[in-house]
Amino acid sequence: MGCDFSNKTLSKIESMATDCDPAVAIAIEKLPQQKILVIHVPEGANRPHRCSKGFYLRNGANSQKMRTEDITAFIQAEGKIRFDQQLRLDLDWQQELDQQRLDHFLQLAKISRPKNLEILLLNLGVGDCKDDRFYLNQTGVLFFAREPTKRLFHISVICALFKGTGKAYILDRKEYSGSILENIEDTLLYLKQHLQLRWEITNESARRKETLELPEAALREAVINAVCHRDYLQEGAQVTVEIFDDRVEIYNPGGLAKGLKPEEFGTRSVCRNPLIASLLLRCDYIEKLGTGIGRIREALQDAKCPAVKPRFTDFFTLEFPRPTYQSTSEKTSEKTSEKTSEKTSEKTSEKILRLVGENSQITIAELAQTIDITPRSIERNIDSLKKQGKLQRIGPDKGGRWQVTESK
Repeated sequence: MGCDFSNKTLSKIESMATDCDPAVAIAIEKLPQQKILVIHVPEGANRPHRCSKGFYLRNGANSQKMRTEDITAFIQAEGKIRFDQQLRLDLDWQQELDQQRLDHFLQLAKISRPKNLEILLLNLGVGDCKDDRFYLNQTGVLFFAREPTKRLFHISVICALFKGTGKAYILDRKEYSGSILENIEDTLLYLKQHLQLRWEITNESARRKETLELPEAALREAVINAVCHRDYLQEGAQVTVEIFDDRVEIYNPGGLAKGLKPEEFGTRSVCRNPLIASLLLRCDYIEKLGTGIGRIREALQDAKCPAVKPRFTDFFTLEFPRPTYQSTSEKTSEKTSEKTSEKTSEKTSEKILRLVGENSQITIAELAQTIDITPRSIERNIDSLKKQGKLQRIGPDKGGRWQVTESK
């Protein structure tokens, strides 16, 4: 039978789209020969859309009405809810505020402490007023609360040291549960304690210079990135730093922020927690938004370290291969090579002693040609035999002779 192309039908379709909240932009295409109407519905930028009967989620051929928890999870996934902006209406900000942590931040940010703390916190963006009362938001708790993990149990940073390249044997574990700035510094200290250091004395100074096997600038950017851009709405996981023999892994829950494609990683910035990033920027923990990955790569390149390996799943992971690591197979190969070289050298020495015993005036060139190795190798073996007291030269280099001084 086909569709009705009347204005009444077209108006009804348009009304259904505009009655959604927010309205859905559609385009109607007419196919007269087939008597079909095609309704084009592009992906909306302001999802979710609600109709008169509620919210629905398309699942295959069916439309399923969404429950409250489904709607909440969907809105969080779309980035419509900002964790760092949520007010803590359950907390008295004056009782929660840690004055020392606030003073430390103000010192780093070069901000003078005013008499009215409420206005200061409001200007910093770590709180807001509701019903004529001031409340801290989640950012204020992360930076300035007396006991941050008591209010947000999942914000601590876990650091662990493992034996080998897997997680079978744990050698050390720490959980840092201070303010966001304290957690960053404690995590960096943990890395410096468990990674290898080398000391150099340069012409610039008589004092020795300590150099970490992985550049501290790269590790610092990675830790700050993990703490700043993690998904704090995901309460079942924490920022984690794991040290293995062959690598360091720094990862945070949340994967890439909504709107950022894997191919855009490192070239474009989408901030999941803008208030947290703003405060880190104020106190110079972040130089410029969106440049952290570039600085990590540059620091590794300058230090002649292997490139960082990013991974994107439900977690965002930065893997740093350790330049000091040598795999078991490489070590075995190296030892085998050393042993083979030693055995080869022993056999060459035995041949030299035998040939010299048969002809005391044989030359180095003749030894090299007979044994089929380079003259330089013959010289090294002769030097070794001399040191061992097994061979000596009688007379000048030309016209003299060799003498075996010790039987094999």
